[in-house]
Amino acid sequence: MPNSSCTMEMERSNLDSEIEFPQDFRCPISRELMKEPVIISTGVTYERKNIEKWFFSYKKKTCPTTMQSIENFGVTPNHTLKRLIRVWQDNHSPSPSSSCSPSPSPSSPLPSFKRDEMVSLLKTLGSNPFKVNSLRKLKEIIEIGDEMKLDFIILGGLDVLFQLIVQILVDCSDFMAFRACEEALGVLQLLLTTEEDDGKVIELLSKPECMKSMAVILQRGSKEARVYTISIFKKLAANSNFNWNVIVNDQGISMFKSMLELASDEISTKASSSALQVLIKILDSSKKSRSKAIEAGAMCTLIELLPDSNRSKCEKILHIIKLLCECPDGRVAFIEHRLGVGAIAKKLFNVSETASKICVKILSLICSFHPTEKVLEEMMIYGAVKKLVVLLHVSGPSSTKNKVLEMLKKHNNLWSRYPCFPGELKEYLGLDSR
Repeated sequence: MPNSSCTMEMERSNLDSEIEFPQDFRCPISRELMKEPVIISTGVTYERKNIEKWFFSYKKKTCPTTMQSIENFGVTPNHTLKRLIRVWQDNHSPSPSSSCSPSPSPSSPLPSFKRDEMVSLLKTLGSNPFKVNSLRKLKEIIEIGDEMKLDFIILGGLDVLFQLIVQILVDCSDFMAFRACEEALGVLQLLLTTEEDDGKVIELLSKPECMKSMAVILQRGSKEARVYTISIFKKLAANSNFNWNVIVNDQGISMFKSMLELASDEISTKASSSALQVLIKILDSSKKSRSKAIEAGAMCTLIELLPDSNRSKCEKILHIIKLLCECPDGRVAFIEHRLGVGAIAKKLFNVSETASKICVKILSLICSFHPTEKVLEEMMIYGAVKKLVVLLHVSGPSSTKNKVLEMLKKHNNLWSRYPCFPGELKEYLGLDSR
């Protein structure tokens, strides 16, 4: 059986997040209830682990609250405050009989208390050196529901987040500023979870400085922060008027390499899907961006991802390959890859009608601009030509069928040398034997 004192400590810990406690019981750094309060030479009380981290991990020589210079880094336990906190907790803890009572009603003061806490956090966030802890607390409050999200926006939370996000453009070597930017993006990502996203959030994210900061995080941030960022980019991609040139021109090849790395992520399928969707949107908006993506190795990465992709991912990858093949550099990159033609031939008829149409478009582009003997032979060897012939039997005229007819007419002389090529096809195509 667990020790009774340990059980009481666990119960107190659970109650800390539910009961409104006096501001003086909070650590000025973390804004959380203090368990081991200590006094420093300026007379201000902090949680021991927080102030020791401030002094000895971050090598600070000032008081976090007063910003006074400090020479004596010793701390003294504040036994009086610790006793007061214990007494206050005991007096405000529910009785055992109430532990099985129903959850608080909607009229519970908790939302009001959390709103007050949000106000306090936003006011001190700019001057608080431990911004990461404060942002995490804000994230927990916002997760309560849409009402808290609205309050956060009304209270000017977006402007506070903006300042934290763009700070890394001033000095991206500042580790604490970088971490604060990552956490701020996590908060913003929560504000974009509803179907009807607030226009103010989109407006903030669309600012060039914010976009550039997110592009930096996408390249150098933690895995979690990169997932936040690509999720935000996916939301922005839904805005048809969004100008991607801001980050394409600023970050270019490096940014595309980061997106391709996320697209290759086999663990986080959501991040992978989001990265592919963003790539489609960016590449569809300008041919200049396609050149940079090709230079970043997009064609090679996508062709190698294709064989093991599911239907949804496969269609996205094929779409991107098609966009890249509309550029000369993209077609060269495609035919230079030893698996290019084979990968497309395998997906023809084996994924979906949408995927098959895109495959035909890709093969048509390659046949039109780079009809080398090597490429045409590969199409025959890997079964692409055989499948194109099958497509001719699809009922009714279509643009896809027209592309197939055009390829077969144009390259009939070479393909007809192979015994597997149907001899009656010349008559069907209206070509006389020569």
